[in-house]
Amino acid sequence: MRTLSQRELNRALLARQGLLERYDAPLPRVLARIGGIQAQYAPSMYIGLWSRVKGLERDAVTQGLERRSLIQATLMRSTIHLVAKADYWPLALAIREGRQKWWRQATRRTIDMDAAAGTAREALANGPLKRKELEALVGKDAFNGLGLWLDMVRVPPSGTWERRRADLYGLAETWIGPPKPKPELLVRRYLQGFGPATRHEIAGFAGLKVSEIDLDGLPLRRFTAEDGAELLDVPRAPLPREDTPVPPRFLPTWDATLLVHARRARIIREQDRPRIFNTKLPQSLPTYLIDGTVAGTWRYDNGRVRRDPWYEHDHTDALEKEAEALAQYLGEP
Repeated sequence: MRTLSQRELNRALLARQGLLERYDAPLPRVLARIGGIQAQYAPSMYIGLWSRVKGLERDAVTQGLERRSLIQATLMRSTIHLVAKADYWPLALAIREGRQKWWRQATRRTIDMDAAAGTAREALANGPLKRKELEALVGKDAFNGLGLWLDMVRVPPSGTWERRRADLYGLAETWIGPPKPKPELLVRRYLQGFGPATRHEIAGFAGLKVSEIDLDGLPLRRFTAEDGAELLDVPRAPLPREDTPVPPRFLPTWDATLLVHARRARIIREQDRPRIFNTKLPQSLPTYLIDGTVAGTWRYDNGRVRRDPWYEHDHTDALEKEAEALAQYLGEP
């Protein structure tokens, strides 16, 4: 099998995430290609998509939520994600059983979750409810696991740029339609967006055990990593040369390319990881990439994107141009 270098894996992930060249496609198609985007802090999905989609206007994301072509819900790793409407049910159904087991083991609760889900379903049949209203119905402890027994989506205007707290819930069946299973989609979406990768990395993305990852029926190509690990991939996914130039890019908080399941691509140096992921920060920090690697953090202040560089680089002009474009996007009325 062909051995892929670390830099080849870096370029492959960047290409698939739209960070080598922005996608020029409708948002649902982009979200399907990149494996969804994390959205526990609502502005992050707007910024993350801006860095990945050519000519994106901020209102387009909110409109996608309102028109239900984009769905915001708690999915992989029990984290809020923004996904294409067609991907919601396959992803939700693929992780449900494994996440239910995890929740039981992690919390050691003996709550009757089927009864709690029944109570919440009956109430939500009359329309969306806020988190506090659901907590009052089933209790706070039950609510923390409710989404694993009852499929719910985050309903706009909550969870948008304009109203950032995603605390309004609706029944997925009402908002989207009946369940449509597609067991192989979880693995395919991950490899399309983050591959080539190991089974362990696929499981880490999903929040499941390796034994719960189903590869049946998937045509896969296989590679070897420099450390000898077997890497899985879907056919015809991009594999750029390791010397492919990478433009500067700005990433939001909690960008999935920096998380442990994508560690092999080394988008962030291991010694720098504690700078943005540590117990003293309620969220991670927004970062920017130079040559495909995190080179510092940034913040939006008084109409400008201000950078805190960690390393010297020779991409000042291109980075400044990208920063100006981001500042314009963030400052849109």
